[in-house]
Amino acid sequence: MSNFKYIIGSFADPDELMDGIDKLQANNVSIYDCFTPMPIHGIEAKLGVKPSRLPIAAFCFGLLGGTLGFSLLYYTMFYDWPMNIGGKPALPLPDFVPVTFECTILITALGMVATFFYRNHLFPGRAPRVMDLRATDDRFILAVDANDNTDHAKIETLLKEAGAVEVKYNERKYVSYE
Repeated sequence: MSNFKYIIGSFADPDELMDGIDKLQANNVSIYDCFTPMPIHGIEAKLGVKPSRLPIAAFCFGLLGGTLGFSLLYYTMFYDWPMNIGGKPALPLPDFVPVTFECTILITALGMVATFFYRNHLFPGRAPRVMDLRATDDRFILAVDANDNTDHAKIETLLKEAGAVEVKYNERKYVSYE
C-alpha cells in the first residue's frame, strides 16, 4: 500500500487527454476521474459515466409544482371562497392552466437549483477543492487511483507517452485553495 492516493497526469491539450484515457484503458488501468476547464465532447462515454438522473428529479419537481399550483387554485376558488362571477362555473379548469403552469415552472427551477447545489456539495462556507489548481484554468487533469493500480512506473510512462506535461503523486484526495 502506497503513502499517496492518486497519480495525476496534467495535459495541455484535450486531444492528448483523450489519448491518455485510451492508453490507460488499453492497459487495464482504472481511471478515477478527469478534471477539465471546459466540457469535452465524448469524454463521458469514454470513461463509462452513467447518464444523469436529474431529468427524473426535474419531472418530480414539476409534478409537485403542478399539484401545488392546482391545489392552491382549487382551495381558494372552489372550497374556501367560492364566488359566482358572471354565471361562470365554480371550478373553471381552463382558467387554472396559466397559474398551474407557472407554479410548475417555478417549483421545478427552484428544485433543480437546490438539487444541483446538494449534489455538487456547493454549500455556503465550503472551500472549493480540486485535484490540481490548474484544472480550472488551462490544464486537463487525469487522476488514477494509486491504490487500485500497483504498477506506478508503468502508469507514469503511459501518461508521459500520451503527452502529459507533468505527472505527480497526490497524497490527499483534494488540494485546497488555501
